Amino acid sequence: MPLLLTDREVNQLMTMQDCVGVMEDMLDQAHRGMAWLQPRSHIRTPQGYHHIMPGAILDTGVVGLKVYTARFPGGSRFLTVLHDSETGDLLALVQGGRCSQLRTGAISGVATRHMAREGASVVGIIGTGAQARAQLEGTCAVRNITSVRAFDIIPEKAEEFAAQMSDLLDIEVTAAESAQACVEGADIAITMTTSPNPVLFGEWLEPGMHLSIMGSNHWTRREVDNDVISRVDTIVVDNLEEAKRYSGDLLFSIDQGLVRWEQVHELAPVAAGQTAGRPSEDSVTMFKSHGIGVSDVAAAAFVYKRAKEEGLGSELPLNA
Repeated sequence: MPLLLTDREVNQLMTMQDCVGVMEDMLDQAHRGMAWLQPRSHIRTPQGYHHIMPGAILDTGVVGLKVYTARFPGGSRFLTVLHDSETGDLLALVQGGRCSQLRTGAISGVATRHMAREGASVVGIIGTGAQARAQLEGTCAVRNITSVRAFDIIPEKAEEFAAQMSDLLDIEVTAAESAQACVEGADIAITMTTSPNPVLFGEWLEPGMHLSIMGSNHWTRREVDNDVISRVDTIVVDNLEEAKRYSGDLLFSIDQGLVRWEQVHELAPVAAGQTAGRPSEDSVTMFKSHGIGVSDVAAAAFVYKRAKEEGLGSELPLNA
């Protein structure tokens, strides 16, 4: 019978380290032509949006999609539907909130592994909302991070985040007084905000920095200014087609001729070593993610397999 797996069970079955490995494998399959994805589609309702993100990883033997709602008064809700790609059988329904957090942090972690300097140890993170924790976890999974500065426009949130993450990661996390103070001297700068306007500026960048730009996901929003795009040496996205539809961070600068799409790389060939993620020690690198459905399918497949091994999950009274 198919399984129903909740966020609580996802937490039991998949760690951030696990998920980083899952994303590496998914990207390898994508590079070898064994993964398939399609840009998300949307339905606008009077109150919010309904989104669908499909994907398949054929070596793993699964196909599926994530369905989620956004901008409704009650918040967002996520569900990943997983099928066997050989038989068509329904394997699982996976509550997608925690899976989405883990895969977003993990894909950022993979990019950081291939793009940040080996000795990177200091992180500045702007934005301390629900996704910020996974971003920091993903970064710490691939680099020996010794100190973190966090900034939020609500100072109390930054203080709370710093205390929680210090305990969780057993490293020094402190609240910064400003966004600039947060990223000055950092090896890795992360943005995870809902701001419609830039929160990270090119004049703050230093040689050798890596940027994970993870928040804005709409063509009218951007977290970095034009000067950032002008100063970075390498720009990598999880998927070019999604970036061309949603990346305000890039679309504004491309419209002004500061960068061309031909200069933007996808993460799969970078992870495979075909494209250099870091041309030199002093290069400034940037990863921009929008989320791809195949990463949700890959994460759900790992959770399902582990659940079967450990006897977790609730059986659904449905024919496979």
